[in-house]
Amino acid sequence: MSGPSTYEPKTGFERWLDKRLPIFRLVHDSFVDYPTPRNLNYFWTFGAILTMCLVAQIVTGIVLAMHYVPSVDHAFDSIQRMKRDVPFGWLIQNVHAVGASMFFLAVYIHMFRGLYYGSYKAPREVLWILGVVIYLLMIATAFLGYVLPWGQMSFWAATVITNFFTAIPVVGEPVQQWLMGGFAIENATLNRFYSLHYLLPFVIFGVVVLHVWALHVAGQNNPDGIDIKDKSDTVPFSPHATVKDLFGTAVFLLMFAAFVFFLPDSLGHPDNYIPADPLKTPPHIVPEWYLLPFYAILRAIDFAVGPISAKLGGLFLMVGAIAVLFVLPWLDTSKVRSMRYRPVARWFFVLFVAVCLALGWCGAQQPDLIVAQLGGVQIKVTQLAQLLTAYYFAFFLIVLPILGLRETPNRVPDTIAKAIGEKKKTPVAAAPDREA
Repeated sequence: MSGPSTYEPKTGFERWLDKRLPIFRLVHDSFVDYPTPRNLNYFWTFGAILTMCLVAQIVTGIVLAMHYVPSVDHAFDSIQRMKRDVPFGWLIQNVHAVGASMFFLAVYIHMFRGLYYGSYKAPREVLWILGVVIYLLMIATAFLGYVLPWGQMSFWAATVITNFFTAIPVVGEPVQQWLMGGFAIENATLNRFYSLHYLLPFVIFGVVVLHVWALHVAGQNNPDGIDIKDKSDTVPFSPHATVKDLFGTAVFLLMFAAFVFFLPDSLGHPDNYIPADPLKTPPHIVPEWYLLPFYAILRAIDFAVGPISAKLGGLFLMVGAIAVLFVLPWLDTSKVRSMRYRPVARWFFVLFVAVCLALGWCGAQQPDLIVAQLGGVQIKVTQLAQLLTAYYFAFFLIVLPILGLRETPNRVPDTIAKAIGEKKKTPVAAAPDREA
């Protein structure tokens, strides 16, 4: 927590407003004098980067909504018209399309950082859960937005995903029909997805406000996972954190701009530049790259287990892959937050990141693609995805609970100041023996 406010109004207007609406005091206490751990690295700049991405998506989305036509007959053409006839429409559309990928890239780095440094541990459980809620809303918003261009991949991805709801007993078909607005994907579906896609970013913004509030109540974590003991462990938010955030955001914007101006279509699927045709199925239906790991988990189950069909089993696994993140703070039994001091957990974490990347690769491939052959036995993408999915869940449900009880971590310094002091100590090389 930041402690007592240090804000002092300097003008008569500031004193008058401070008694009625202390907005300047809030800004000063939250972004100027807020005590920040002095050992934060550049992984902590992704909070500012994500804020920038969210604002960019909302602003560009509002402009695009003025020109988009949510109709199966005109949706595809309206986007092409935007890019050609609307002043700077090509730039706004590119920023919005590329911005979705940049948003997910930043949020994945942000989440992996939280996993590595134990940012989900007490007293930050609510902070972590709110972050997962934001991620879940981002997935929903991205899927809805993927349908709006009304290209081949948009239409058939919507068809595949909505059909999965039919696997749910009793309520599956009514939920599917409610999502589609009828018995097939048509104008009603596009209108529903358009309205929800426009609404959800503002919901995300509201949850982000709660997320930042929870951050200021519980305080920031740090690479060493050490609680702040006194003022020697902290520095004021400005200029220390603000300068670092600005630099990190500027570097990220360079990559963002490179895709916007030089590779705007490289992150999308080529089939989505073909108008939707309900009578022609693409050879391979895939979502955007940032949803591929979950798509691989969804397809990993290709067999029925008793009354549970393969479709329902895959749906359960995909939902469970996100649901397990909500209970992560109670699954990790280690008393040490940061994996910087947990050498064994660190290797399991590196393997977990590799598994997530491999799941993304599996999601982009044909299920029957042969990836290896061992002793005459062919291993297909589906079997590889099953193995990777098993480790994904084992990491949360087996590795973290057991490792926290069995692992012997390295010694954790008492304070952040001591941790920084120990890192600065370097062994001095012995002087060579001149008589030798």
